[in-house]
Amino acid sequence: MKLFPALEKAYTKEHKRAGEAQEMAYFIAFGPIVFQVGRLMIKFGILDMLRDSEKGMTQEEICQKTGLSQYAVKVLLEGSLCIGLVINDKDSDRFSLSKTGFFLLTDPAIRANIDFNHDVNYEGWFRLEEALKEGRPAGLEHFGNWPTIYEGLSQLPEQVQKSWFGFDHFYSDHSFDQALKIVFDGKPKTLLDVGGNTGRWALRCVDYNDDVKVTIMDLPQQLEMMRKFTNGKKGYERINGYGINLLDISQQFPTDKHYDIIWMSQFLDCFGEDEILSIVSRAAKIMDNNSRLCIMETFWDRQNYPAAAFALTMTSLYFTALANGNSKMYHSDDMERIVKKAGLEVEHIHDGLGHGHSIMICKRNK
Repeated sequence: MKLFPALEKAYTKEHKRAGEAQEMAYFIAFGPIVFQVGRLMIKFGILDMLRDSEKGMTQEEICQKTGLSQYAVKVLLEGSLCIGLVINDKDSDRFSLSKTGFFLLTDPAIRANIDFNHDVNYEGWFRLEEALKEGRPAGLEHFGNWPTIYEGLSQLPEQVQKSWFGFDHFYSDHSFDQALKIVFDGKPKTLLDVGGNTGRWALRCVDYNDDVKVTIMDLPQQLEMMRKFTNGKKGYERINGYGINLLDISQQFPTDKHYDIIWMSQFLDCFGEDEILSIVSRAAKIMDNNSRLCIMETFWDRQNYPAAAFALTMTSLYFTALANGNSKMYHSDDMERIVKKAGLEVEHIHDGLGHGHSIMICKRNK
């Protein structure tokens, strides 16, 4: 298995001493409650208070400011102390924020992950075992009876939608500035945005280039959300929709015009390998020698930090339990293998965009 150097160093040898390994095993065993302690320390404002306090705070002071009982504050502080979120001064008995607590509180990526995992995934992951055995998103039944989360996205509770889109947009939006420069380097006039969701990328494209016309391909219900989101914004008149269910292999890509760029951003990770092959093969049918397929993904093997690879491989289990039961965050070798099988070849891979994104640029295999 090929990995970027930082990951190879972390994942190919044993680095922990026995005591450290045992401590990590305990973290895993109590993982669900560790998560909730951290989330509630943020929600109740305790970590904010500790960050803003010059000398730290006593348990009594935290009780007074939060309105929580002595018992509630005590169990949260003791739990936070043992998982490394706070530090206790034994002489003054005051609590202060640790480095870990600071990152948990202030890192926007971590906050997006906390909201996503609590609001979208937490209860559904209880059925992960069932999902793995049956190859279906068993945890999705917590929200509704849809075959995948995408059909039900517009019907999810408001807070769940907010956290889902917050997670999705956080990672993609931070890559858009760099991605636009790469995509428009060849001055495309037409762009097919496959799985364009609410149209955020399409809006960025028509704002970046005054000539480009964008067609968004997505489920009909997603296109309704897209039209509401884009209506009246700059360049919206150059954005069109094309309704399609890509899981239906009989439904083909549009042939009404030539597309210079076929864009798939954080899209193919929503499908299993056979489905990806079907989608990319259908895209290849409408490409000519001047067309390019641009696949933007967070390939877990092309990350510069183990923490990023960790977050991505854990996110794979969201796809298993709730999204569709058969997709994941892919290794770039797996994606390249599928692309070649579809009759295309990888021309270049641009790494390091935003929060760990790569753009795999593909052309027809001559």
